[in-house]
Amino acid sequence: MKLVAAASFAATLALSVAVPLVHAHGDNHHAKKTFDAASAEQKDFGIAGDPAKATRTIKLTMSDNMRFTPNRLKVRRGETVRFVVTNKGKMLHELVIGTPEELQEHAALMKKFPDMEHDEAHMAHVKAGKSEDLVWTFNRPGEFEFACLIPGHFEAGMSGKISVVER
Repeated sequence: MKLVAAASFAATLALSVAVPLVHAHGDNHHAKKTFDAASAEQKDFGIAGDPAKATRTIKLTMSDNMRFTPNRLKVRRGETVRFVVTNKGKMLHELVIGTPEELQEHAALMKKFPDMEHDEAHMAHVKAGKSEDLVWTFNRPGEFEFACLIPGHFEAGMSGKISVVER
């Protein structure tokens, strides 16, 4: 009986931590992010970029065949890139930039909580037939990835690679 009570407590604790993170993902339009340098969080793969300082624009398209075009990108360390992400499909897609490990972990979490809403500077949620901008500064060299983490999309191969090289 103590084992059942301990398991129940552990499950309750896990849900109490996870539930605040879970919101309806749906087709709700996310408010446009405004750039705030003071709150920009350094990630292993870069930091939110100031749209006024974008030095390059890369157009990415997403489609219901679970692919990004292009799916391989090369940028220079220090570049601030404006991604114009267009959804040519009939369903919601997203672009999430990260390390391979972070994307795998996030995809697993999305499977457990498919309605989880997430809205960070390195993410763009794009309704069918619409476009969104994402501005990112790649201030760390390395091999990174981008993906659509809506359940089933990542597993179907909806991902790409970003190579950040020295100037």
